[in-house]
Amino acid sequence: MKFPISWFVGLRYTRAKRRNHFISFIAIFSMLGIALGVMVLITVLSVMNGFERELRERILGTVPHVLVGQRGGGVEDWQGLAKKVYQAPGVVAVSPYIDSTAMFKSSYAGTEYGILQGILPDEEKRVSVIEDYMVSGSLDSLQPGEFGIILGSAMAQNLGLWAGDKVTVLVVEGSTVSPAGISPRYRRFTIEGIFETKSELDSRVAFIHIHDAGKLLRKGDTVSALRIKVQNVLEAHHTAHYLRGTYSKINDGKPHGLGSDYWVSDWNRTQGPLFRAIQMEKTMMFVLLTLIIAVAAFNIVSTMVMVVTDKQADIAILRTLGASPATILKIFVVQGSINGVFGTLLGVISGVALATNLPAIVAFFEQKFGVSVVPGDVYFIGFLPSELNYSDVIVITAVALGMSIAATLYPAWRGSRTRPAEALKYE
Repeated sequence: MKFPISWFVGLRYTRAKRRNHFISFIAIFSMLGIALGVMVLITVLSVMNGFERELRERILGTVPHVLVGQRGGGVEDWQGLAKKVYQAPGVVAVSPYIDSTAMFKSSYAGTEYGILQGILPDEEKRVSVIEDYMVSGSLDSLQPGEFGIILGSAMAQNLGLWAGDKVTVLVVEGSTVSPAGISPRYRRFTIEGIFETKSELDSRVAFIHIHDAGKLLRKGDTVSALRIKVQNVLEAHHTAHYLRGTYSKINDGKPHGLGSDYWVSDWNRTQGPLFRAIQMEKTMMFVLLTLIIAVAAFNIVSTMVMVVTDKQADIAILRTLGASPATILKIFVVQGSINGVFGTLLGVISGVALATNLPAIVAFFEQKFGVSVVPGDVYFIGFLPSELNYSDVIVITAVALGMSIAATLYPAWRGSRTRPAEALKYE
């Protein structure tokens, strides 16, 4: 197989020893700069993808995709409301719940404040992933009338409790009012299980059976609202619009929605800004870190300008032998692009390797030096996540190669404009 003369000469120039060692230093520096930029960009975007994945799984897995409640109070006939909700497009499961702020008191380690939620275990498992994060016990251990409770790991640790221990729950809702003041209702519960999502839920939420919650809060069969899980979480707002009666994609003249007596909310209203902020941060980080690659690409420009100046006599001889300006241009494009290709390849390999093993590397250093890189009370999760997205790798590779090739065009064009007579005048 015969290579074009431009490829052959360009590759020879890349391997040849240069009289000016400074040119070689700048060429290596530019290649390493591109490799560093590509590696950092792949790693940072992978970490941000990991954070987004963890937040999506842990937050959207534990918060309802859609919420439906009755205006002016709780829902008395939640089974009837659930039948109407199931008529909405995309609805997979519906679960009732009762919630109230509460104080959790331990005889060992003081008091904690949080949210007490009464649930139906079988229904809750269909709309939430809490069962997947149980480290002790299960939701099925919550039985009506037995007054069992499931705590988050952080709350249990702060209270100095574990499964099988007793905790006193005090609530203001349903309290007795007397001339002496308000007497909060309280009840001792047995801890039936512990869950750990490595998010703020671990310190804020506790679960009991909905029957026990109704008794404690004096709500009877009335529930606070319905949690709804939809098939595609990104289309939860369509289901919410349908339930509100504002879904514009259905125009069959029939009434839709639950009516004005009910309110409807979806996760976009509560968690949407967080995920939009993450997307914006990913975009900004991509733009800023791409500048590292751009700076390295500018080094290719300076390198190739010096190479063209150093090769004036060679260019003149090639032109004298019949090489066209286009051939000269291709020679230096090939030579300059080699640095970009090798730099990009080195950056991709090191970036993919680092992004894949970053959680283990960070965990090792945390254990070795006793530091916490990602505090759970600040970042929702207590570890550094990473998710390598190969579409990101392809885009980064294309951008790096594009910048590298573009950086060679001006010096190569200058080389193609060399006049043989002037170049050989002083040789």
